[in-house]
Amino acid sequence: MNAPDALSAPLAASRSQRLKAATHATHDRLDRRIMAGDIFASRERFARFLRVQYRFHRDIDALYADPALDALLPGLDARRRLSQIASDLGDLGQPLPPPATAPAAAALPLAQALGWLYVAEGSNLGGSVLYKLAAKLGLDRGFGARHLAAPADGVARHWRQFTAALDDATLDAQQEGDVVAGAEAAFRRVRGHVEEEFA
Repeated sequence: MNAPDALSAPLAASRSQRLKAATHATHDRLDRRIMAGDIFASRERFARFLRVQYRFHRDIDALYADPALDALLPGLDARRRLSQIASDLGDLGQPLPPPATAPAAAALPLAQALGWLYVAEGSNLGGSVLYKLAAKLGLDRGFGARHLAAPADGVARHWRQFTAALDDATLDAQQEGDVVAGAEAAFRRVRGHVEEEFA
């Protein structure tokens, strides 16, 4: 997606609202593909979803420790979920996916990194719905679905805090386009992991 598309939402909209509009089609296709994997049919199917989650969060884990990103998004490190996903896989007796050849989000320009984090943090909203569905498999915050459980302050508040910080970041026109490009790249990366795990 090019920069003009990224800015096609009304200028009065916040950055996070523009991101949502610009990436809606890509996000919707990804959601439909994941649900087509019938991830709640069995624990084995759910484990495939967990491996997708692990691969993606491993891709971006270094971003949560980046001082420049933490300066824009305070408390970023506390939002990490990779270890929780690893524990969920362990609960189900599943090995971790093999190491990646190179993290997809390594050495990203700051604005693109913001787009990747937007995708990761936005997945928490959908995760709250998936958490309820995981209960039929006997999974919860103590076993197998801890990474989907709402944070202590609630998923909505957690998201609002993130988007408020994202919206407040000072970016130029090129960087605005880069944020959207980063989000699109992140959605494509997740889709690639889905195709690997659900092939």
